[in-house]
Amino acid sequence: MKSRLVWLVLCCIWGSTWLFIKIGLVDLPPLTFAGIRFVIAFSIVALIIGLRRIKLPREGRDWLLLAVSGVLAFSLNYGLVFWGEQYISSGLAALLQSTLPAFGLIVAHYYLPGEPMTPAKIAGVTMGVIGVGIVFSNQLQASGPKALWGSAALVCSALCAAYSNVLVKAYGLRLQPAVLAAGQMLFGLLPLFLIGIPLEGNPFRLHWTTKALGALFYLAIVGTVVAFLLYYWLVQHMDVTKTMLIALVTPVVAVMLGMVVLHEQMNWRTLAGGALIILGIGLIVTRRRKMAAKRQT
Repeated sequence: MKSRLVWLVLCCIWGSTWLFIKIGLVDLPPLTFAGIRFVIAFSIVALIIGLRRIKLPREGRDWLLLAVSGVLAFSLNYGLVFWGEQYISSGLAALLQSTLPAFGLIVAHYYLPGEPMTPAKIAGVTMGVIGVGIVFSNQLQASGPKALWGSAALVCSALCAAYSNVLVKAYGLRLQPAVLAAGQMLFGLLPLFLIGIPLEGNPFRLHWTTKALGALFYLAIVGTVVAFLLYYWLVQHMDVTKTMLIALVTPVVAVMLGMVVLHEQMNWRTLAGGALIILGIGLIVTRRRKMAAKRQT
């Protein structure tokens, strides 16, 4: 019962982060906004590492993995997410980022011998690609080129995050979760500032409204640190394959929050494309669950 409650809380947290990104982007520039989020989150996770006296990695290959996966997962992934969501709705951003498991399957095929492509996985990826195509065609016709580029940024962000996840699974399982998260954030936030500050200006002179600060601290503390701690607790207390279902629920939560709070509009093409993406990811996830169950029996 407790694990199900944590699962539900995680769906709500990760589904709500898209709303708070959209709220913060009203006053804050995307790259610096993302960078400050992870400075706060990194500081908290680093404090946890110090208090628990968790050992840091000593091998150079581990630090290389943290650097590469950090740039992919935090610099590129979140940089593209925050930039792209300037031009599209929070719900659509969540739908497009939910293609992450589909990209993960393709990348894993080349890095993880135990996760080859299968007809069911190919069908799931194909459905997701068709859904993205429907969304893209609608964005170009209804909202113009900026929305199209914003949508493309979210799909690229999913690819970067998926690549990072596969690299960690292939080479980083021996790393402590807190060390992994802190290391990735540290290496990932640096490029966000190196690019963001020259383009967007001094972070101390940004338009720091109450809403912007609220969105920033919600994303940093609840959306990053709390979610991270809950997720790894859940992995220890629930079948990992069941945690994958979070990827199906969070876009739905994001779409509903965007429509209720921000009055975002979803036309039939966006909804049809989003439905195909979720159905495709659902096919992939349920197939993984069945394969995992077979291996256990």
